[in-house]
Amino acid sequence: MSKVKPAPLPPDTQVGGYRIVRKLAAGGFGLVYLALDADGQQVAIKEYIPATLATRDPGQLSPKVAPEKLSLYRLGLKSFFEEGRALAQISHASVVSVLNFFRENETVYMVMNYLDGASLQDYVIISRDLKRPKILRESTIRSLFDEVLRGLRIVHQHKMLHLDIKPANIFITDDNRAVLIDFGAAREVLSKEGNFVRPMYTPGFASPEMYRRDSSMGPWTDMYAIGACIYACMHGYPPPDAPQRQEKDRLPTNMARLRGIYSDNLIEVVQWCMAMDAQNRPPSVFALQKELSRPGARSYTKLSVTERMRMQLDNMVADAVAPKASTVGGAPKR
Repeated sequence: MSKVKPAPLPPDTQVGGYRIVRKLAAGGFGLVYLALDADGQQVAIKEYIPATLATRDPGQLSPKVAPEKLSLYRLGLKSFFEEGRALAQISHASVVSVLNFFRENETVYMVMNYLDGASLQDYVIISRDLKRPKILRESTIRSLFDEVLRGLRIVHQHKMLHLDIKPANIFITDDNRAVLIDFGAAREVLSKEGNFVRPMYTPGFASPEMYRRDSSMGPWTDMYAIGACIYACMHGYPPPDAPQRQEKDRLPTNMARLRGIYSDNLIEVVQWCMAMDAQNRPPSVFALQKELSRPGARSYTKLSVTERMRMQLDNMVADAVAPKASTVGGAPKR
C-alpha cells in the first residue's frame, strides 16, 4: 500500500481542454476537482488515481505505479472508463450527469456537472446536533428517497449497480434535488480481482455479501444500503455493520426505540431492506418505491412503560460498550 497519497493536480493545469481550479475531494480511488470548460462553465472532474496502487509527486501529471501493481491498476482503470461510458448514457435528474470522459496522463478523467449544495450526511449531522426526537421528518425521508429510488431504478435498468450508497453519496442540490454521486464500479473490481484482497466497503452501509468474496452482488446489495441510509436519517448515526449483526443483531432493538416517533411502516421498510439474507430484501427498486408511497401505511405504535424502561437499560449498556461514531458514512474502509 502506498504510504504517501498521490498529489493533486495543481491549479491551472490543463487536461482534456479543461482548466483545473482546485481540488474538491479525495478518496481511496481518485481525486475530484472543480474545473472550467472552454466556455468558462464550472464542471467537476474525477481523476482515477487509487491511493493503494499509485503515487504522484507534486507538480507531476502522470501517476507512478509499481510493476507488481500495474495489472490491477489497469483493470481498475478499464472499469472506471467503462463506468463513465455507461453513466454518460443515463439522463436522469437524480443521477450525476457524466458530460465527458477521456484518457490522458496515463489515467482516466470523468467530467460531470458541478452541483451546488450539500450531502445528505451534512444535513443529518446538523439535524442530529439539534437533539430533536426526529432527525429528519418522515415526510422528508419518504420524498427524499422517492427521488433517490427513481434515479437508482434507471441505474439498475442499465445493468449497473451503485455499490456505495451512503449519506455522503446522496447530494442535495440548492434547487432541492437529490442526486446519486460517486458510483463504485472501480471499487468493486479492485476488491474482487487479482491479489488485492482487502474488501472495499463503508461499514454500516455495506451489505453482508460485500464482506464475502464468494458472494454475488446485485440490486439487492443497493437495497441494503438504501435501508441503511434511511436508518441514518432516523437515528442520526450509521447502523451496526454486518459482521456485528451476524454476531448479535441489534437492528430490531434499535428500530423498536423509534416506535411512536416514526411510523410502523417506515420502521418495517428499513428492516426489510436490511435483511441479512438478500432473498428477504425488496425484490426491486419498484417494489420499495411502491411500499414507501403506500397510502394509509403510517400507523404508530407507542412503547409501553415496561418497554421504555427496557430500552433505556439497553441504551445504557450499548453506550457503555460501543461509543457512537461521529459521522454517518464517510470513506470506505480498506
